[in-house]
Amino acid sequence: HLLQHSEENHAMTPETELLLFEASRSQLVREKIQPALQRGEWVICDRFFYSTTVYQGAARHLDCGLVKKLNAFAIGDCIPDLTFVLDIDRTIAQSRLGNRKKIRDRMEDESDEFHQRVIRAYRQLAKDEPKRVVLIDGRSSVDAIEQQIWNALAQRFPDLGKHQTPNIKLQTS
Repeated sequence: HLLQHSEENHAMTPETELLLFEASRSQLVREKIQPALQRGEWVICDRFFYSTTVYQGAARHLDCGLVKKLNAFAIGDCIPDLTFVLDIDRTIAQSRLGNRKKIRDRMEDESDEFHQRVIRAYRQLAKDEPKRVVLIDGRSSVDAIEQQIWNALAQRFPDLGKHQTPNIKLQTS
């Protein structure tokens, strides 16, 4: 996992981080995502190129034009139809992370200022790309979040569930 390496990697440069994420994403697209799409399957990712735009571009202050070019090179025409952003403030996010029994990663250990840039960038992205990026109120209960997601999916894909209703539940960790 790119974020959970040894302590020495906490000093990884933003440029190195960007290139590692782009390389990983390029491999994922060609090895997993494109073949699945060609088989007619739906693909759900928990992070994709918008994360790079936000974290490495906006939050790490790398040139956003360069980040967009590298994203395009890495993913080609594999653009998601819909992206959900769980919008939550830093205090609640930290509280929830504190309740988990897992090792925190480099991003989670970043400053409050860094995370404020991330939040602002995701909100701006939702304004700039309203047909592709949907903000979901992350302060809500798991059931309410699930309902918001299903509502957005039904609006975007009206035929979803007409043939067979998927039995999917959101899981929290």
